[in-house]
Amino acid sequence: MAEMEVTFELAKENGITPEEWEKIHKILGRKPTYPELGIFQAMWSEHCSYKSSKIHLKTLPTEAPWVLQGPGENAGIIDIGDGWAVAFKMESHNHPSFIEPYQGAATGVGGILRDVFTMGARPLANLNGLFFGAPDHPKTPFLMRGVVAGVGDYGNCIGVPMLGGQVTFHPCFNGNNLVNAFTLGVLRGDRIFRGKAEGVGNPVWYVGSKTGRDGIHGATMASAEFSEETEEKKPTVQVGDPFTEKLLLEACLEIMADDFVLGIQDMGAAGLTSSSLEMAERAGSGIRIDLSKIPLREKDLNPYEILLSESQERMLFVAKKGYEKEILSVFRKWNLDAVQIGEVTDTSRAEFWFGGKKVADIPIAGIGDEAPLYDRPSAEPEELSEMRKLDLSKIEDLKDPGKEFLHFIGSPHLCSRKWVFTQYDQSVRTNTVQGPYHEAGLIRLKGTTKGIAMSLDVNPRLCKLDPRLGAASAVAESALNVACAGAKPLGVTDCLNFGNPEKPGVMWEFKEAMAGMREACLKLETPVVSGNVSFYNETEGVGIYPTPSIGMVGLAEDISKTATCFFKKDGAKVLLLGKRKGTLGGSLYLSAVKGLDKGNPPELDLDYHKSLINLMISLIGDGLVESAHDVSEGGLLPALAECCLSPLSDDLGASIDLKPGQRLDELFFGESISRVVVTADPESAGEVMKSAAAAGIDAGEIGLTGGKDFSVSIEGKRIFSLKISEIRTVWENGIDKILA
Repeated sequence: MAEMEVTFELAKENGITPEEWEKIHKILGRKPTYPELGIFQAMWSEHCSYKSSKIHLKTLPTEAPWVLQGPGENAGIIDIGDGWAVAFKMESHNHPSFIEPYQGAATGVGGILRDVFTMGARPLANLNGLFFGAPDHPKTPFLMRGVVAGVGDYGNCIGVPMLGGQVTFHPCFNGNNLVNAFTLGVLRGDRIFRGKAEGVGNPVWYVGSKTGRDGIHGATMASAEFSEETEEKKPTVQVGDPFTEKLLLEACLEIMADDFVLGIQDMGAAGLTSSSLEMAERAGSGIRIDLSKIPLREKDLNPYEILLSESQERMLFVAKKGYEKEILSVFRKWNLDAVQIGEVTDTSRAEFWFGGKKVADIPIAGIGDEAPLYDRPSAEPEELSEMRKLDLSKIEDLKDPGKEFLHFIGSPHLCSRKWVFTQYDQSVRTNTVQGPYHEAGLIRLKGTTKGIAMSLDVNPRLCKLDPRLGAASAVAESALNVACAGAKPLGVTDCLNFGNPEKPGVMWEFKEAMAGMREACLKLETPVVSGNVSFYNETEGVGIYPTPSIGMVGLAEDISKTATCFFKKDGAKVLLLGKRKGTLGGSLYLSAVKGLDKGNPPELDLDYHKSLINLMISLIGDGLVESAHDVSEGGLLPALAECCLSPLSDDLGASIDLKPGQRLDELFFGESISRVVVTADPESAGEVMKSAAAAGIDAGEIGLTGGKDFSVSIEGKRIFSLKISEIRTVWENGIDKILA
């Protein structure tokens, strides 16, 4: 097969700019070959190079005494004491999941699992952030069914529990749904593996599935806007096989335990190209690979296709010389391909051969150090000033509070995610302490007293109205969720979903979000140890709201001293800790019920929020509170009702009595960032109030648990009362409104 002629027109079709075309010529000293063009277009794509985001990402805090591995590797790692560590990472699979929701979501889960076990960690828990269009959009049911099935099937088959996350609906995602996948694994702190090609002459191994044509141009597809021709991009979506991934996981962990491996990397975006070049770049070495030795599913793949294939369940690793028989024995036992395809060199170049002919020869520094880096223009979007204006006098207050509350909590925006969560295995491996429905997922570390909590959080509406505040609040909310489980927040992974960075408004949103994340992570002492940027989430020029998802991980030193969000028994006092009042600006109520994304979002005092986090950890650790529920989207009343709706026990009601001073809709559904509902025995409630006062946190008694009703009063005057069973029926069937 004759090699395709390389021209600028061909390069331009795949995202290479005129300036980048000239730079390629300068690096090579000649025109690139067709495979070399493929390497540059993949490695210099936004998805792989972070050329529009890198200068801003460098402003984020990434270090702390407990950080063992920060950004730059497959996953971040933090020390949790006694020789143990946790590796965790979040990745996006947005574009593939919009084109082909089942495989797009499934391979997103598979990829993030590989990122974690590549570090030497056994994956123990998953979370996911799923963002769909409006509930009544015609494509939402199709995308939702496919994505949830893909996430569930892959995680269930490989045997890693899904402990929660978030499911969000908003019209801004009509043309671009988001799938953000998080995995956490556990390892010994002195047994970390990194993606480095070290030791001149050491063999380079290809292991796992055979290579096919699926996923070719996946990285470049993820670095461009969608258009009417989106359906034509289905060949760029990978196809996953979780059963093969399970074999690969066990085989890789086995050879790591046997101390054969010097460096290992998942073949993710850009496949063999990115894994080989990144390993050599990290080690400062060179690499030589014979593409003719790659195991193929189809016999007629050419070098370009082999280099850029994103076929799943594949790894590249560098091993010590002399252990070939042992390595082959392990992979044969697990019925996987394992082939020596090259070696580490001292040339500082990446050489690829095929059929005895050198088809690509590129200096490693030319791909990494000389990759494009852009400080793109930014400007605040013109529509923001109008969006921030809100005149509540023009919005009718609640007329029938009980009926309107029932409608709101039963809407797809607030209802139970039971239909989603029941498709996920939540307890496989028997480490799960808290799964979905809780503030944070929580697993035990067997053989110790430790528990590891994790939460995923972001509010796209707040991020649109004020991206700095929105990103900071995502860090703050996820940290508070972890604290409400009784764990100390320790580290962050992120998934930064934005529109087209070439638009000044989008770039302004990104820069502001990074500033907000930086402020919150510094104040809360939660460094960013890993993450992902997903740009170009636009279709026909219409972009998503900025959605910087935050995955927070925390440590509970004593797993027996944790809390759940559900009321436990009759006669407990219900206390509200934190900011007393919420605001309707940017609230879910205004968005979902009134169709308005308007107003100024609630303020965030990071010092106050940190004090609230520390208070929650102390109260739970001392056994003073029986339950804890962060008050966030939807406001106070939905949070209180959710505390009555435990999936694990019978209905338990509450009588709530609030203070006047606000409109009913604002009192019931207004939002603030630093509020928690807790319950305590009557004899402990006074101690809780004293502890709150000592911490500088507002606190007040707002009700009592008991009975089978949810009763709401204002200064003793009954506003409405509903049976918990009636609320549960509406709440548990809200998703049916979409799927019907």
